[in-house]
Amino acid sequence: MFVLANNVLIEVWAVWILFYAYWWIASGRVKRTERRESAASRISYMIVTIAAFMLLFVSRARVGFLGWRFIALSLAIEYAGLGVTVAGALFAVWARLIIGRNWSSAVTIKQDHELIRQGPYAFLRHPIYSGILLMVLGTAITIGEVRGLIAFALAFLGFRMKSLVEERFMAEQFGGQYADYQRHVKALIPFLY
Repeated sequence: MFVLANNVLIEVWAVWILFYAYWWIASGRVKRTERRESAASRISYMIVTIAAFMLLFVSRARVGFLGWRFIALSLAIEYAGLGVTVAGALFAVWARLIIGRNWSSAVTIKQDHELIRQGPYAFLRHPIYSGILLMVLGTAITIGEVRGLIAFALAFLGFRMKSLVEERFMAEQFGGQYADYQRHVKALIPFLY
């Protein structure tokens, strides 16, 4: 466990716990699934994503260079990390509220699936993933160790892998409408990617 001034890391963890509590409650209100990705497809990105979260949340992962600091330990930096974590959580929750009953933890096509293009989906195709990535980045800043940076890179890779599967499903479901959406709206990082 870490010893940080004012227990900022505990506050970051509280954000994650509240985020996952909301996610769990909201997961019960979704449309029926018509089509789901294969187990092999899901396992490929889940392994990468789980590795990211293990690095981020398991303090025993602080072995060797993984425990080296990449940023100075200071209360201001820790609170900046907390701020980024909160911003990411709020952004992901906003996206989850907008996507509504079309949401799924796995890549699926829902009954009466809709292509959502409002709210955060107006400027990012995968705003939930982007919000969670901000949460990972904020947590990495708060921790301040190399393992946090590697966790962020792995989480980005995992979400990118998942988004490619999702993009294929959406293109098959919505055809030219989705191709137009891809041309005009970035995937994970506004104005860049």
